Amino acid sequence: MILRSDNTAIYNLAVVSDDIAMNITHVIRGDDHISNTPKQIALYRALGYEPPVFAHVPMILGPDGKKLSKRHGATAVGDYQEQGILPLAMRNFLALLGWAPGGDREIVPEEEMIRLFTLEGIQKKAAVFDVTKLQWMNGQYLSALPADELLAPVRRQLERMGVSADGRDLRPLIDAVKARSRTILHVAEQVAVRLDPDRAALDPKGEALIRKMGPAFSTNLALAADALERVTTAEWTSATVLGVVKGVAETHGLKLGDAMQPIRVALTGSTVSEPVNELLAVVGRDRSLRRLRTVGARWNGGVSAG
Repeated sequence: MILRSDNTAIYNLAVVSDDIAMNITHVIRGDDHISNTPKQIALYRALGYEPPVFAHVPMILGPDGKKLSKRHGATAVGDYQEQGILPLAMRNFLALLGWAPGGDREIVPEEEMIRLFTLEGIQKKAAVFDVTKLQWMNGQYLSALPADELLAPVRRQLERMGVSADGRDLRPLIDAVKARSRTILHVAEQVAVRLDPDRAALDPKGEALIRKMGPAFSTNLALAADALERVTTAEWTSATVLGVVKGVAETHGLKLGDAMQPIRVALTGSTVSEPVNELLAVVGRDRSLRRLRTVGARWNGGVSAG
């Protein structure tokens, strides 16, 4: 049987006729098509054509071990682009699904992948589409790429978020956050916080620090703000503010971390960021001081004052 009751071609005939029309010489597809191959070879020969070379490769599965489908999340390349995955990272990730260049390498330049790839190198077991690994790989590319190459996608993401850059050069901000980011979206979210620290939201680590420090959190913020207030805009550099914060710690007998971590949490909501002096430098004098005063007034003994 090669036609349905409505006279439309069944799958196998449609595939064979299309491949003949397009002069297909090699067919590489999932091993779920193995059962179709003998029928298609018979159709090629019945139509007077030599069959192409067939290769069947293992399927790509979801993390649950089942055939990849919409229930596993994004299914179109555009969806992953919207989530902030770089084209270079996606190509690298897809190439290593069921194939490896040897040497336990994960990050492989595209030209090298093309040179090294062979069908014989494809693994026999099914590959797993692990989004966590994709995001890790994307983070490796983000760390390595210069800010100039990330500028356009970060600006597009900021526009989607409704964040205005106010004509600022975003490259220093991108450089400050890209090493701790997994996606362009994450880069843009962190850049947005550095453009406007009032966007910062406390994460669990930030909340834990505030509870641990109690009243010292707001006290130390106030000490830092008072000292930093004396630094002019022209003097506001990474080196200068580092010296000021170190001076606060020395003058008041504080551990350096107890002077710096409240600043980091106030400006980002987290205990993890670039070095505090670099953070202060990219946020800028006026935004930094305003935020330190605001957060210091909000917390009293580790409890929000509203």
